[in-house]
Amino acid sequence: MTLRNTADRWGTISQLLHWLTVLLILIMAVVGLVMVELPKSPRYFWVYDLHKSTGLTVLALVLLRLLWRAYAGAPQPVAGTPRWQERIATVTHWLLYAMVFAVPLSGWLYDSVSGLRPLRWFGLFKLPKLAAPSQELQPLLRDTHEWLFWMLVALVAVHAGAAFYHHLFQRDATLTRMLPGRRDRSAVAPSVTASEIR
Repeated sequence: MTLRNTADRWGTISQLLHWLTVLLILIMAVVGLVMVELPKSPRYFWVYDLHKSTGLTVLALVLLRLLWRAYAGAPQPVAGTPRWQERIATVTHWLLYAMVFAVPLSGWLYDSVSGLRPLRWFGLFKLPKLAAPSQELQPLLRDTHEWLFWMLVALVAVHAGAAFYHHLFQRDATLTRMLPGRRDRSAVAPSVTASEIR
């Protein structure tokens, strides 16, 4: 296992960033869906701040992932994959990057125009407002944030479904090369014994 990506699989850093992003998106989604049912209380504001701080972390991670991908590259498509599947996978990957970037950014914009309390990352430091308070833009950005979230959910479902389809039915290395401690089937050469040589 190497830190950088190879032609056959994703490296350790890409895997770490990928699965950490998945975990944080799951936390952000659950907290976001639960907090709308909470009464306005100190607990509500704590949960709300957790949702915003997690979103900001996801935003930073996707920027880091893009920088790392530009530096480390990406594995080649799995051998035998049809060209049309490669194109769909490429488009889906970049749409996922766009959505993972757009969802927390739209939340940051919504928080800015709402004129609420200062936006603090886990209470450690304050982040600037991206726009001036605006009652006219507030419902638009709230709805935009929500719709972008559901678009992200749909893309994640397609992405995960395709990975499991390749793993269970195509039986190729599409999924396993993003898992730690596994080698691609295509990268493993069959062993040759001395008796077979003779």
